[in-house]
Amino acid sequence: MSSPPQSPDSKDEESRHLLTTQLPPSTSPLINGDADNAANGKEEEEFAYGSGEKIHVVDFESVPIDGVDYSTVPPFSWKKLWQFTGPGFLMSIAFLDPGNLEGDLQAGAIAGYSLLWLLLWATVMGLMIQLLSARIGVATGRHLAELCREEYPKWAGVLLWFMAELALIGADIQEVIGSAIAIKILSRGVIPLWGGVLVTASDCFLLLVLENYGIRKLEAVFAVLISTMALSFAWMFGDAKPSGKELLAGLLIPKLSSRTVRQAVGVVGCVIMPHNVFLHSALVQSREIDLKKKGQVQEALNYYSIESSFALLVSFMINLFVTTVFAKGFYGSEKASSLGLVNAGEFLQDKYGGGLFPILYIWGIGLLAAGQSSTITGTYAGQFIMGGFLDLRLKKWLRALITRSCAILPTIVVALIFNRSESSLDVLNEWLNVLQSIQIPFALIPLLTLVSKEDLMGTFKIGPTLERVAWTVAVLVMVINGYLLLDFFISEVNGLLFAFLVCAGTAGYIAFILYLISHGGGNVVNWFNLLRKKGYSYAGQ
Repeated sequence: MSSPPQSPDSKDEESRHLLTTQLPPSTSPLINGDADNAANGKEEEEFAYGSGEKIHVVDFESVPIDGVDYSTVPPFSWKKLWQFTGPGFLMSIAFLDPGNLEGDLQAGAIAGYSLLWLLLWATVMGLMIQLLSARIGVATGRHLAELCREEYPKWAGVLLWFMAELALIGADIQEVIGSAIAIKILSRGVIPLWGGVLVTASDCFLLLVLENYGIRKLEAVFAVLISTMALSFAWMFGDAKPSGKELLAGLLIPKLSSRTVRQAVGVVGCVIMPHNVFLHSALVQSREIDLKKKGQVQEALNYYSIESSFALLVSFMINLFVTTVFAKGFYGSEKASSLGLVNAGEFLQDKYGGGLFPILYIWGIGLLAAGQSSTITGTYAGQFIMGGFLDLRLKKWLRALITRSCAILPTIVVALIFNRSESSLDVLNEWLNVLQSIQIPFALIPLLTLVSKEDLMGTFKIGPTLERVAWTVAVLVMVINGYLLLDFFISEVNGLLFAFLVCAGTAGYIAFILYLISHGGGNVVNWFNLLRKKGYSYAGQ
């Protein structure tokens, strides 16, 4: 017997009810009082990707089929792995930006092959953090910036957004100036540094053009850029012919001396980029995944883990090429302590000569690919950070333009001021490294807090063992960066007033970190309390 016809009003009410129950409570536009916008199709502005932008994965049925168990994970499929390949390579760009390359060349020139083992394990630590970022994005259907806005009070959310923007601007300045240096090298000095900055600024519009053709086209462009870096630096590796025996010893035998501590800290500090933690949690949402089907979610996590691991293996090899080239050419030389991005190409040319294709231009091509790719991902990350924390409903082109302007305007000023000498750019780079190091806790602590919450993650929350390992890695990274900050301020802080301001700022900084840890509650607070009690008991004895 057929049911009586429904009125238009009742149909609208039923569709609203269905939409509200299907979306996560905090992301439903109807719950947020935006029914009108939802009806007009504007709710997609709240998400990392609109429904029409996501990639449909083969064998992921949008409509449940009777008799199919969606709680189990299907067998491995190469075709599915290919469809999930992309976000990990975009994430890996942050491990290859000009700031990282400068850290690589300085580590090689000053420490030789001795820090290769640390580069390997730092990459492994970075992989673990990025997998947790992907996990929270896949399991919740929301990215980290959105979740922070919902988890913390408004004042804390705004402060976290401000810190994330500072870290992004600091990284972007390094990336844009790296691209500008490469353009200056490839143009034989015709285009000055500030001109290269303006050329690099156009990547914002390139990103917008690529987005119109779909996420797969954007991922293909990044694959080309990463391949360009790999070929360029592999060519340099072949020209330099480093010692295979010393290379293996550097990878397998941990070695650290007081003379190379600063380079070691730099190697670890470059691995965790705050904006990259936010970015990866959004990138993984570019594939269609039904959050109600646990098997689908777990399958997506498995494929993302495989492709992210392979992407960071590629990035590790590229960093290895750069480190060993400079270790072979400049370790123990008088030039070692004065090497930087600005003069690295000239030093390489003097050391290895022209050859079939001058190594100066090979270095310039690789550096340009690194700078250009990282500035585009910086623009991409800025959209998610600003939109997620501030809940802005702006068109993507406007959001990208605002994000790009926030970085380009200070970068042009910096390029004009610091273009006087190589030493001034080195000083700028040190300050920018400090700026980014300061922001690391404000990405790691919210990530580890949220990925451990059962009411948010459900069955996909991390277990106690993994949680403890993750917090150990996070604390280790923060302590290492704290050493870098302490060493930097001891050498740079002069004057009573400046020292007072630094001390006051440090007190507020530590207080906010303690607030974020205590806000999370759970096992980590219990572990800290246990450690504190043990410390008191030892002191009493």
